[in-house]
Amino acid sequence: MSIPPVDDDTMVTLLTEWLPGQRWFAGKGRRLSAVRIARRVILLDHEDVLVEHLLVDVEVDGRPQRYQVPLATAESLPDDRRALPLTPEGASPVVYDGLRDPRGTESLVTHLAAQDHVGGLRFRLVEGAPAPEPARGRLLEGEQSNSSLVFGDDLMVKVFRLVQPGLNPDVELHAALAGRECPAVASLRGWVELEDDMADGADGADGATTLAMAQEFLAGAADGWAMATASVRDLFAEADLLADEVGTDFADESRRLGAAVAQVHDDLAAATGTTTRDGSEIVAGMRARLDDAVAEVPALDGFADAARAVFDEVAGSGPVPVHRVHGDLHLGQALRAPDRWIIIDFEGEPSAPLAERRVPDSPARDVAGILRSLDYAAQHTLVGVDDRQLRFRAREWRDRNVDAFCAGYAEVSDSDPRETGALLRAYTLDKAVYEVVYESRNRPSWMGVPLGAVERILATD
Repeated sequence: MSIPPVDDDTMVTLLTEWLPGQRWFAGKGRRLSAVRIARRVILLDHEDVLVEHLLVDVEVDGRPQRYQVPLATAESLPDDRRALPLTPEGASPVVYDGLRDPRGTESLVTHLAAQDHVGGLRFRLVEGAPAPEPARGRLLEGEQSNSSLVFGDDLMVKVFRLVQPGLNPDVELHAALAGRECPAVASLRGWVELEDDMADGADGADGATTLAMAQEFLAGAADGWAMATASVRDLFAEADLLADEVGTDFADESRRLGAAVAQVHDDLAAATGTTTRDGSEIVAGMRARLDDAVAEVPALDGFADAARAVFDEVAGSGPVPVHRVHGDLHLGQALRAPDRWIIIDFEGEPSAPLAERRVPDSPARDVAGILRSLDYAAQHTLVGVDDRQLRFRAREWRDRNVDAFCAGYAEVSDSDPRETGALLRAYTLDKAVYEVVYESRNRPSWMGVPLGAVERILATD
């Protein structure tokens, strides 16, 4: 006999307790005032496990959010010790994270291979893409905003946890770059969508809302952040060597990464079109974020006037060329495959409105994201360390890699980021201000890293 589903009222009670503790829940530290199950679809009804797909509407500080929550119900937990049960210990049946049930994960690729329609969920393959073989998925533990499963050696399915009506930019931009045969991205294999989501603001094809994306998985690819920080640690360990003398010097990789980012930008411009935005429009958001940041972090107050002067310079510069960009680029969004760099995660900031993430922007935003990430890689091990020599070496590594990244970018693009003046300075400053607020909320002891960057950026002639 199959496992009966838990009733809606009980499930809401379980979700109310469980959701705030999940790493992908965007409302941490805020008041969860309402939980409602918007949709509930059975993906797998096996004799000893029931796997369901839930869309759950919540209110966080009075603001609505929708989450995608696959759940499994069984008599006992699977072997995965991190099954993340919703029910208390000893309960029967037990409800737990559906992405940690092996048969539940296999059902995802089975539906995808068949391009099934299941209770309003539509599983789609890219034309010409190979249908995946039945396999049980392995959940990657590193992500925070979403959940990704790896199947075999070459397929990854990313489940978007925080759902907004419409076409997710990750699918949209991967498809656009595939049309350009861009070598710096993994190939799109397919996606899952809610085919009849006609919620206000839905702007995907036929009112569809993207729920998940299937793409090529590059087994053995190295994380850019891990590579960069390993290089810094090796430099610190070699007290008598300069950065270019250490065996794990990262500058050549920074140059190649710069070329890859420039290739992505050129292909995005060609695929999605270019336009211009007035400089005053671009910095309006920067000014607003600065004002909010100063109100929250008093340490920024002394830099506010100088920062506004940087933004004023961009505001008076006239039209700025823009096109679709990555929008949330850092070293953790870059993977080093054996033969090239791959840029991943084009969805932008998951908590930002979908329409905002689709607004064309200057490629300087992405460049600034990498430059700030290189600074973090250089300095993150020095938090709380008072060693002038190590700080000098960190600056040497950062400056060397910033120059290398920009040089690589200029090899492919018509522009050198180092020649964009106030525009790149404004984007880099905006990112550093954001980081100050983030660190003040989450890691106060780290706040000196971005605060020092704000001071350095404003001291530049």
